[in-house]
Amino acid sequence: MLYTLINKLDKAMGFARARAHCDIPCKIYDPATAQIAALTMLRMVDLINEQKDNNDPGAIARLVATKEEHGAKCKEEIRIIWGDYFKAPQIERFPEIHELTHGIMLLASQCKQQADRAKTLQLIEQINRFAEIFWASKEVQTKRRVCPYPPAVEVVYPDL
Repeated sequence: MLYTLINKLDKAMGFARARAHCDIPCKIYDPATAQIAALTMLRMVDLINEQKDNNDPGAIARLVATKEEHGAKCKEEIRIIWGDYFKAPQIERFPEIHELTHGIMLLASQCKQQADRAKTLQLIEQINRFAEIFWASKEVQTKRRVCPYPPAVEVVYPDL
């Protein structure tokens, strides 16, 4: 009902349209959120596999729901950086970014569909490569370190 009212007002008054290249052009981008989301997915996969013997469907349902949520977050964060940050100069310098991003989207979907540890590790590795490219595009060196919490796998960090 409110939408209909606003739509009628818009037609009558002709509100000016606001346009921007992204939702909020804040220029704050960081692949860390996608990395943490992928790490959370891996942790959930590990916990799901541990729960299979306990036969607790409620616990498994909660773990799967969390894995799904973080899979969607992972895809969203990568898509935003790819779509809003990477422009012609970065793409010319890192032509693999389109194929890498598409691969991350496909792999994240597969990881949402399954509880496959090997696939989720592949996803983390692809996001690590994405992070390396992102930081290199800003002339920031990176380092690989094992994250200090479960699942304790290697993650790319900016070397600040």
